Amino acid sequence: MYPEVLRSHVKSAKSATNKPFAVNIPLLYPQIKELMEIIIEEGVEIVFTSAGNPDTWTQHLKSQGIKVIHVVSSAKFAVKAEKAGVDAVVAEGFEAGGHNGREETTTLCLIPLVKDAVQIPVIAAGGIGNGRSMLAAMILGAEAVQAGSRFVASHEASAHDNFKALVINTDEGDTHLTLKELTPVRLLKNKFFEDVMHAYQNKASKEELESLLGRGRAKKGMFEGDLIEGELEIGQVSAQIKHIMPASEIVAEFEREFLEAKNEVNNHDRFRF
Repeated sequence: MYPEVLRSHVKSAKSATNKPFAVNIPLLYPQIKELMEIIIEEGVEIVFTSAGNPDTWTQHLKSQGIKVIHVVSSAKFAVKAEKAGVDAVVAEGFEAGGHNGREETTTLCLIPLVKDAVQIPVIAAGGIGNGRSMLAAMILGAEAVQAGSRFVASHEASAHDNFKALVINTDEGDTHLTLKELTPVRLLKNKFFEDVMHAYQNKASKEELESLLGRGRAKKGMFEGDLIEGELEIGQVSAQIKHIMPASEIVAEFEREFLEAKNEVNNHDRFRF
């Protein structure tokens, strides 16, 4: 979000609830200083930082009474984030949509590694699309989960209807992690994705890939609905998503599936040893 868009969304959230809410800020954003100033001015209580060094902003935000959670893709970076003073980490596996880690460690492997490496709370992300996967993440050691892709297909999501319709028709294998030379990102396959693959075949340089990506391509795809030339970021779990629903119903479905799976684990003979 551009600064003025961020401020309007924060004001909208504040008008809708008196509960704390979080803002996610990728630290690679060029207007990061202005974005952070808006967060402080508007009294945001929780900030999720990602795609950058947590040392840069953590202590400044915490000095303003803000809780800081940093997104990591490896145990090594989780330890670094803990040393920077963050309150918790999001351990995001290879399955996740959007910007991702270069290590390609899956959530099933990553959560135990991070849990063993740090003392602060661990939030699992990447491939969390229902209550069963939420329970699995907690059994692996996570205290909570972060689900992104599932909420793209919600009525409240600001994603374009074209993108939402594409997401619920996504099949297994329709996403791919690419652009590691820049910032790794998981994309749905479309013409832009094929252009990237063609660039790799022609041994494109980092500078040529940057030129191909340009600016605002994610906005063009996900928020303006250009399914041909836009960047379409979504996780592997999109193959499980078949319905656009109100966010409240998605949360209720997560809870119901979580409790059903937990009850099954507690009572089914196959889980008795």
